[in-house]
Amino acid sequence: MIQIDFTGTTVLVTGGAGFVGSNCVERIVRAGGKVIVLDDLFTGALENISEGVPYEFVQGSVTDYELVRNLMTRVDYVAHLAARNIIISTKNPFEDFQTNIGGTLNILMAAREVKPKRIVYTSSASIYGNPKIIPISEDESPLTFSPYSVSKLAGENYCYAFYETYFVAVTVVRYSNIYGPRQNPDNPYCGVVSKFIMTAEAGGSIQVHGDGHQTRDFTYVDDAVDGTLTALLSPRADGMSFNLGTGSETSIIDMVNILSELLGKKIACEHIDRRDIDNIRRRVLNIERARTRLRWQPRVTLREGLRRTIEWYRSVKKRSV
Repeated sequence: MIQIDFTGTTVLVTGGAGFVGSNCVERIVRAGGKVIVLDDLFTGALENISEGVPYEFVQGSVTDYELVRNLMTRVDYVAHLAARNIIISTKNPFEDFQTNIGGTLNILMAAREVKPKRIVYTSSASIYGNPKIIPISEDESPLTFSPYSVSKLAGENYCYAFYETYFVAVTVVRYSNIYGPRQNPDNPYCGVVSKFIMTAEAGGSIQVHGDGHQTRDFTYVDDAVDGTLTALLSPRADGMSFNLGTGSETSIIDMVNILSELLGKKIACEHIDRRDIDNIRRRVLNIERARTRLRWQPRVTLREGLRRTIEWYRSVKKRSV
């Protein structure tokens, strides 16, 4: 595990009750920090944060500037994960605009005034669209195919502008298909891995969009959290963007085959029409910038990450029974 030290500091985690956010909260606390969670609980849940983990919870939205500013006066760092995800954003582009762009602007406006030590803004590999060059480097020209990718890119551009114009210490990290414990398959907005596991465990047939040979860079949540928090603490990251992935390209069909082996049974697949969102043929990230500048690298293989996710899912189901 990467050595991360938040001793003597307080961190504001927006979206801290969500899948990745809750994992960040616990990692910061284990590293000696105090945490204030700001979350409107639209998709997050306080149950995501393990019982006994100390933190302060504030129910509210990053769209509330005064609330954001007041909270920022009490912290040293800000991990900004609050966002509407790609499915919600597609259904309601205006709400996407308010939260993903307006909320990020509120964070940066407050930071310009309050001056926290550093902000990390979590963006997405979706900004790359269908790339011309594989693996995708941070210098690849963006091609936004969805309201979500538009808003995440706009948030990035505001970060760069506030760094250059107002000297706000801010770093951008780009996530790629994060999966792992706390990605609740009962949540209609969760990622594909947890949904596949839930369906397969129940003996059902999973739905695969298209031919299943489209590829993704599946990233285990612990690796994404370590990369995020390393960037948050590093002055070498200011004003820059970093891909947080694995550098390994995996097709949906290959991922399903690994799941079949781990579950010990053949998973039935039903091929359906291609998605109308995130309809990307290939995705794998070049992570050399994070390796060299942050000294970060992913440590969990896809097979091991899927094994851990299955173990978590089974433990949750056992407790619910």
